[in-house]
Amino acid sequence: MSRPRTRSGPPRAVVTLAGEGTRMLPATRGLRKEMLPLFYRGTAGSPVLAPVVHHVLRTLEGAGVHEMVLVVGTDGEMVRRYFETDLGFLHRHRQHPERLRETEALHALLGRLRLHWAVQREPRGFGHAVLRAAPFLGPDRFLLHAADAVLLEPSPGKLPGRMLALLEQEEADAVLLVRRVKDPRRYGVVEGPRREGRHGPYLEVNRMVEKPTHPESPWAATAVYAFTGELLSRLRAKAREHPRELEVTDGINGLLSAGRRVLAVPLEPHDGEWLSVGSPEGYLRALERTHRFASTGTLAG
Repeated sequence: MSRPRTRSGPPRAVVTLAGEGTRMLPATRGLRKEMLPLFYRGTAGSPVLAPVVHHVLRTLEGAGVHEMVLVVGTDGEMVRRYFETDLGFLHRHRQHPERLRETEALHALLGRLRLHWAVQREPRGFGHAVLRAAPFLGPDRFLLHAADAVLLEPSPGKLPGRMLALLEQEEADAVLLVRRVKDPRRYGVVEGPRREGRHGPYLEVNRMVEKPTHPESPWAATAVYAFTGELLSRLRAKAREHPRELEVTDGINGLLSAGRRVLAVPLEPHDGEWLSVGSPEGYLRALERTHRFASTGTLAG
């Protein structure tokens, strides 16, 4: 359904880091899973380590986003400290400039970004975390990215940037990134016909089901989305029905029920990989895959 659209300003992003990480205990008693290290190719061309959330910010910047809201729990001070510019640290270790190269690159990244902070004081769901960021968003388009996974792409941010472009061009209110999975019963699954657009194929979503018993589609949602501010209205409405735990899926189904347009971009092998660190097995795979990519510069293998 075509409708008038408010001209969007520069896109913003929400990054969520408020979950308790219970599947990674006991490690996450003292270290947030979003701060676990993964590899990327450093400025000297060799693999270096950085927290998962650092990777996420690099991806979002690659998508053209320079203003972001990080939603943390009450234990978010470690994350805040990581993203602070510390010139004193550089001065104290100036005798080892080769060790400071990546910290200087991080400072340069922070100089290009504007970060805001919001707090989710108790775990009340992914959708509730998004609402904590609402004062910084308004009606414009924004990206949403959970910080316990990375999108490994040949060109960081290309897919999220494509999602933002599709959101605007197709006058949609939501664009999901989905991937083909062997057992869709474990995921939020989208259904709908495949279309061809200016920026490649997408699905016209007509239904989204959380952990279906008899899935009718192999396409599972990742935790990367592009939305307009209409999602916030749908989440607020659904919050009255789900006061204890509000999920983003609730807001997406609210959009569908209201006749709003929801699309999905399939993650194909040549586009990249979705790597979650939410479980020990997932973290091991992410560590291995990011090291291989940082070493070779290719997704093959």
